[in-house]
Amino acid sequence: MTREAAVLITIAVALLVLAAMLFAWRRRISRDSALTAPLGVPEHADVIDRHEVLYVATTVHDQPLERIAMKALTYRARGELVLTDRGVALSLDGSPTVFIASERLLAADLATVAIDRVVEPNGLIRLVWRVAEGTIVDSFLRPASVGPQQILPQLQRLSAGSENGEQS
Repeated sequence: MTREAAVLITIAVALLVLAAMLFAWRRRISRDSALTAPLGVPEHADVIDRHEVLYVATTVHDQPLERIAMKALTYRARGELVLTDRGVALSLDGSPTVFIASERLLAADLATVAIDRVVEPNGLIRLVWRVAEGTIVDSFLRPASVGPQQILPQLQRLSAGSENGEQS
């Protein structure tokens, strides 16, 4: 085999892999098109605290490697986690503000792995929340300025699951 033929085969294989990745991502977006994150913060929500975060991903509940391509939470982004008396707001770069009301927030705990991010033990915050009736998802955040253990108690107080004894 000549050098030129080897280069052409390598390019063809790379293009096939890229095409398969594009097809799979478009299929995932189509599959998840019915899921939409709740947008906008309620008018009279009082801000309790703010933290810089890296939004990692939203996944199927208890399946941290099965990404969901939900509108407004499709891509990893830097942003701000805003804790209010009515729930949690995620203000991510390039996306509208997502607001997870306390009634939707089922639990908050710590995690180590999600999709393409593996961190030190308990380096991620996992928010377990209800998108729609019967659809529960996990969203993963990596705090930038403080440790996850410092934010977690506030999140747990906001979650509906902590009020009525639910566990994820």
